[in-house]
Amino acid sequence: MANYKEIVTKAVIGKAKKTNQMHFSFTPDEVVDTVLGCWVINHTFEGRNENGKVMVTGSFDVNVWYAYDNDTKTKVNTKKFGYNELLKVPLKDEATLSSTSEIIVRSLKQPTVTNVAVLDGNISLDIEKELGVEIVGDTKIKVPIEDDFDDYEEIVDEEDIAKIDNVNENYL
Repeated sequence: MANYKEIVTKAVIGKAKKTNQMHFSFTPDEVVDTVLGCWVINHTFEGRNENGKVMVTGSFDVNVWYAYDNDTKTKVNTKKFGYNELLKVPLKDEATLSSTSEIIVRSLKQPTVTNVAVLDGNISLDIEKELGVEIVGDTKIKVPIEDDFDDYEEIVDEEDIAKIDNVNENYL
């Protein structure tokens, strides 16, 4: 019968992902005739514990290339947008999110512009992104141990073998 020992270690105690669509708009200095291109760069984010949930705070820059003045001139306008997302990450085995838990946030899908339009002099943007969250915390595991187990190999010197006498060579 084996006895058990408990080992306290760090492990992933919660893991989830969330896809989010956001809507932003801004008013450029010029009257926009046509949007020629749009892309997202400089995505930064971090997660922290907020009352047992994960608050992800992030930002990114959106570059919009557009034509104005009856499509005779172009310009790239850069705007920084921020976001806050409160995520309830399910935890395993009755674990709890504490101040000692480590929160790891990854971008599983970088923010991408899915739709851009000019509405009443404003540029309207739909942006989609996917974040993955892992929570690392203390957990216990039980491992079986054997009390009377000896895993050492016995070392036999050649001198000891030479001392053996009275060997019956016809034994077999």
